[in-house]
Amino acid sequence: MSRREIHSWLMDMDGVLVREEHLVPGADRFIGRLRELGTPFLVLTNNSIYTRRDLAARLQASGLEVPEESIWTSALATSRFLEDQRPGGSAFVIGEAGLTTALHQAGYTLTERHPDYVVLGETRTYSFERITHAIRLVAGGARFIATNPDATGPTPDGPLPATGSVAALISRATGVEPYFVGKPNPLMMRSALNAIDAHSETTAMIGDRMDTDIVSGLEAGLETILVLTGVTSRDQAERHPFLPSRIVDSVADLIDDLD
Repeated sequence: MSRREIHSWLMDMDGVLVREEHLVPGADRFIGRLRELGTPFLVLTNNSIYTRRDLAARLQASGLEVPEESIWTSALATSRFLEDQRPGGSAFVIGEAGLTTALHQAGYTLTERHPDYVVLGETRTYSFERITHAIRLVAGGARFIATNPDATGPTPDGPLPATGSVAALISRATGVEPYFVGKPNPLMMRSALNAIDAHSETTAMIGDRMDTDIVSGLEAGLETILVLTGVTSRDQAERHPFLPSRIVDSVADLIDDLD
């Protein structure tokens, strides 16, 4: 299969550039080369907790210089989606600064009374009281949106429940399923492509997960590259009904592709 000419890059963050906040060897050289060449790129994450500025600071602490405008989160994709669907709307939000800031910037009003949407994002402190209120609003007719379907998130002490798990609780109580905006929804990829004015035919997606990064890149028409520095081994990748365009050990192996 002939290899595409790649003019822009999308990449997952955890497992590709950093792992448990430690730099993946060679990731700094890869990002540095992209910036030297002026090649359009975005670092993607399903995590909706942090703003772009927060994430840029966290990456800098790991040894990666990524401008905040080169970061794209499920919170930003969600706010862009809602802005397109219902401009100037209102939402009851369960989430943190990354999500509330993005919605405010999209012209949304945050309210606890008669919102157009209930928007569920990531938070480290899920409140039973707010979840109960969300259930009542959804049962009363509010549209249900969730930033991403990830059931758990990693911590040094083990997994903790994430957006997908709390969404399942609300769905079980109301009989209403949410619309998930983040990966593996290819809408996340499309919104990222639009943000850097890139074309799917000449863009590659680098990820470490077959079930989110690779499948959403594939469905959005991108070249897909699986790296083995995250959660997926080569053997595990082979068990899926779809394959990435390429499998490489790490982003360090892609530096030569940039020249």
